[in-house]
Amino acid sequence: MSRAALASDTAMVLAAGLGKRMRPLTAAQPKPLVRVAGKALIDHAMDRLAEAGVARAVVNVHYLADALEAHVLARARPKVTISDERACLLETGGGMAKALPLLPDPFFALNADNIWLDGPRSAFADLSQRWDPAIMDALLLVVPHTRAANFAGPGDFYMDPLGRLSRRRDGRIAPFIFTGIQLVSHRLLREAPQGPFSTNILWDRAIAEGRLYGLSFTGLWFEVGTPAAIRPTEEALKRG
Repeated sequence: MSRAALASDTAMVLAAGLGKRMRPLTAAQPKPLVRVAGKALIDHAMDRLAEAGVARAVVNVHYLADALEAHVLARARPKVTISDERACLLETGGGMAKALPLLPDPFFALNADNIWLDGPRSAFADLSQRWDPAIMDALLLVVPHTRAANFAGPGDFYMDPLGRLSRRRDGRIAPFIFTGIQLVSHRLLREAPQGPFSTNILWDRAIAEGRLYGLSFTGLWFEVGTPAAIRPTEEALKRG
């Protein structure tokens, strides 16, 4: 797929979290600046955006915001706009809602600590080809357990033959894990709550309406949530 065929030229990079699971490495630096395989976590994600042809990135900041803001604004590509959450950490849903005036419809959204190796095409090209705004409020990139490195949880979603997602049931294993990457319609954020809230609130409404969809990732995704996950990720990236 050519760059012009992407569903959006803009991504929201969620980078405002406190990084508690990555302590002590986040005692004096925000988690997106923790280095893995020679560069900051956020640069892995930003490099993938640039390679795919995503021209703009809206980055939200809160914890140790000055350091993170200076780092991302020094990049040439993609062009960065800051969504300032210094006054109040808004969580994932609240962060997207605050930044909505800066975002086109639709827009990509991704966690700043994502690391992945693309399959035959970029994750953003795959999401763009699958995107159908007539039936979708959001399209989540999900990965089966076999393509998730360092992940030990029970999974997040079931996916039906049409690609519609539903939540993992209590006491069960779900076959798909959310990668932190999605393509989002403004419709998902309609009538959003005020202040801090999780995107899960919006996803649950979309599930109830049959409008939350998933796409199975063809590449390899890394869970880098704790210091212990860094070395195995670096070794896997060398092999990859």
